Amino acid sequence: MTSTKAHDPVAAAKALAPQIRAARDEMQSRCRLPGPLAEAMARAGLFQLYAPSAIGGPETDPLTAFRAVEELSRVDGSVGWCSFVASAVSIYAGWLPAELGRELFGQPLNIRVAGSFRPTGQAQAVDGGYKVGGRWNYMSGVDHANWLFLNCNIMDGDGSVPMPALDAQGLPVTRMMIVPADAGVIEETWSTLGMRGTGSNDLVIEETFVPEERTYLLYGPSPLEGPHYDPRTVTVTSWALVAANALGMARGAMDTFVRLATESGSTASPTLLRDRTPIQTTTGEAEAIISGARAYVLDAVGAVWEAACRGVSDPGPQVLQARLAITHAMRESVRAVDLLFYAAGTNAIHEHNDLELFFRDVHTAGQHIAALHSNFEYGGQALLGLTPGAPGW
Repeated sequence: MTSTKAHDPVAAAKALAPQIRAARDEMQSRCRLPGPLAEAMARAGLFQLYAPSAIGGPETDPLTAFRAVEELSRVDGSVGWCSFVASAVSIYAGWLPAELGRELFGQPLNIRVAGSFRPTGQAQAVDGGYKVGGRWNYMSGVDHANWLFLNCNIMDGDGSVPMPALDAQGLPVTRMMIVPADAGVIEETWSTLGMRGTGSNDLVIEETFVPEERTYLLYGPSPLEGPHYDPRTVTVTSWALVAANALGMARGAMDTFVRLATESGSTASPTLLRDRTPIQTTTGEAEAIISGARAYVLDAVGAVWEAACRGVSDPGPQVLQARLAITHAMRESVRAVDLLFYAAGTNAIHEHNDLELFFRDVHTAGQHIAALHSNFEYGGQALLGLTPGAPGW
């Protein structure tokens, strides 16, 4: 495993392209990353891009991490997604004391996380920690994970029917639990339009004990200092990578389309696609969409990162723009791929040219919460001086 700051994750991502391409059929048929590919990604540090330097991690800045995930996604969306999820969750190793993190995750560092921030499990306080059980779905990368970061509802009472604990506002109290991956059982529920290689199956834990020291409040303060660990900006730092995934797929679709257009005609005419005016127009439009959305994300996320590094007292304006840019990038990536898919005609429906895979994958990724149209509503509320209807703005 790698944990040195001199390591170049973007170059490592590019170097894996041949192995990723060779693994595509297996990913589609088995709905997970093949073991050798997952191990190669782990050795390259691509599951732990945000892991804290205090525990031996690279603590990669978000723009560099963005480019690494983008390169992976340019070849295959599922591979980029697995890097995004594991790396985004790895930042939360910084909510543990550094000594404990080094002990749990090994030296050299080897942290491959699957997790869920949705509290679909339950945790009952017992001596020294919590008794945890439940089911969590959409656990991307759980097949190759070695640790689970799971949000749980804290349960009150010793009766036969414990009730959820509530805070002063009457909201459920939740807490993140860090659990070894072998404490759960994977149920293969992942049968989807796209992103099949992510293996985003369900995980079930009947009952396991989690020591108090391996738990933390999701939106509480981190014991570590530094721009990665600011609760006000950590969502942007994490979600920048889901935008990288979408934009990488859009770029991969463009690469594929250009190759197709220079080699093929259509069922109605042998004239190369590239020699047709409508195709030329669509290509230019799609390029502008992809490059424009990418520029907005890099600029806005860079501004958040700069504000966090400078310790700006109120990074709200920068966070607002970055959240809008992330949603915009994901939705525009879908739009660009749609343009290219339909311009390719019947060529696009065949698996051998990769365009149909990018089409399926980007549409599946576009259902992530970061891409929801409601994010524009929340951003608009903030711009109009109202309180947004969701946290993190």
